[in-house]
Amino acid sequence: MSNTIALPCDGCGRVASPEHMARRLRRLEWSTRYRPVHVDTLFLGAFSPEEERDFLYSPGGKFHGEAEWLLKALGIESAGRAAGVVHAEFQRAGFFLTHVLECPFDNVLESQTNAASLLVQRVKPVATRIRRSLKPKRVVLVSQAIEPIVEAMQSLDLGCPILLDSSKPYILDSLLSGSSAASLRTRLLGPTAS
Repeated sequence: MSNTIALPCDGCGRVASPEHMARRLRRLEWSTRYRPVHVDTLFLGAFSPEEERDFLYSPGGKFHGEAEWLLKALGIESAGRAAGVVHAEFQRAGFFLTHVLECPFDNVLESQTNAASLLVQRVKPVATRIRRSLKPKRVVLVSQAIEPIVEAMQSLDLGCPILLDSSKPYILDSLLSGSSAASLRTRLLGPTAS
């Protein structure tokens, strides 16, 4: 008979199964490999994507979903390039992506209210991580799902400015993000960036 102890996950705060923890540690290993020594721009999303192929730091080779949208918004070409080369370019630019909940919001039956509640619960731990560990020059909120905590994030001392798109997060988590992506690219890279 084996005894298992349910522990809270440090990435999302929820009580986690061994499988959940293994998945969290794998993603943490992938992202840590490409974390810049000095983070210039920290992109902060709401939830880590459910599919590993959508996770920016996945070694899989092709970029989909969130990873693809962010790379396109920044003008980083990924088609036909090895994942490690793309990751290294992102890293050299001083970019780093993380999430308020570093684990997927994997129960689609949970309501939006529960999602917002989970995000609110993680605001202070995320702010502490940003201030003490990541120490970016600026934070860019990049998900429509993060909107319920924008004011809470702004009220905390992160040690750097938060960049928003007209007081809202940059919407980079959908195919409808064209103007938001262009606005972000111009703000970060200048008006001549393509």
